[in-house]
Amino acid sequence: NTLIPLDIIWIDDSKKVVFISRNNQPCLESFCKSITPDREARYVLEINAGLADKINLEVGDRLIFKINGN
Repeated sequence: NTLIPLDIIWIDDSKKVVFISRNNQPCLESFCKSITPDREARYVLEINAGLADKINLEVGDRLIFKINGN
């Protein structure tokens, strides 16, 4: 249910990238295919399509981020 192409990144408890689905296009059908990683993840990050390649993001990379309110 997105209007723009996205890269979708799944991240585990240790903030390591465990799966990247690149260049996901908007679904124009009434039933849209689900994207499921092949590993367990705690977080999902959606960014503009192509950005993961632009910043050379790969499975195994660790991200630094802070969740406020927890």
